[in-house]
Amino acid sequence: MVDRLDPLRRSRLMQKVQTKDTGPEKKVRSILHGLGYRFRLHRKDLPGTPDIVFPGRRLAIFVHGCFWHAHGCRKGQPPKSRQEYWQPKLQANRTRDIRNVEALEQAGWRVGVVWQCELADHAALVAHLEGLLSEDR
Repeated sequence: MVDRLDPLRRSRLMQKVQTKDTGPEKKVRSILHGLGYRFRLHRKDLPGTPDIVFPGRRLAIFVHGCFWHAHGCRKGQPPKSRQEYWQPKLQANRTRDIRNVEALEQAGWRVGVVWQCELADHAALVAHLEGLLSEDR
């Protein structure tokens, strides 16, 4: 399949992709704040620099984009073009995610993941977040 954008436009588009303060991350933070929770952001001293951290609860939450972390849902499907580039890149992201979760758990942290596709169902997302926060320390 041929890319609909020329290489220069594709490059410019990909450069705009953020790693922090993304739309999905802001939505999750807004929900948590609305529920009355306070948290820290992007703790660089923790493996993987979790997006949202509750130090007192020793809970780290990652908000993952379905595409970039190869979720497998409809939004997480890899491109059909340039698979020799995308497959190793997406697999490396997944491998790094697993390594970061394991390192956090070995350090005594609980880890939660919120996927971009989960944002569509607000009630389910709120229940998921409340479940993460209500688990025994």
